[in-house]
Amino acid sequence: MASTIRAAHARRTETPNATMTTLASPTLGATAGLSLWLVEMTGGAQGPSHRFDSEQIWTVIEGEVAVLVDGEISRLTAGDTIALPAGAQRQITAATPARLIVCGHGGAVVTVPGEAAPRGTPPWIA
Repeated sequence: MASTIRAAHARRTETPNATMTTLASPTLGATAGLSLWLVEMTGGAQGPSHRFDSEQIWTVIEGEVAVLVDGEISRLTAGDTIALPAGAQRQITAATPARLIVCGHGGAVVTVPGEAAPRGTPPWIA
């Protein structure tokens, strides 16, 4: 059976680096394990260097970002998509104000280099 998620039910999470709006996830719309969220970053904002234990797909809707993946930089503009493999160390930097749509596994666990324990599943993915 299809599950409709109304815009009014989207969940917003603000971090120091970006605002994430959960559009669908296992706890929002009862997906079978996938999550879809919108990322909005101001120009110059940079997320932390981190890893996820599962694949994610990022598409730039507006703006320009630099994605550092395992030491290699990809510069993306509106319409570009990057698939980030599980376990890859990544960091996203907004060269301009940017909006991105992201799809990944709803139970993905994030780790940050130098931290003793995983951070768990971010609330915008769960």
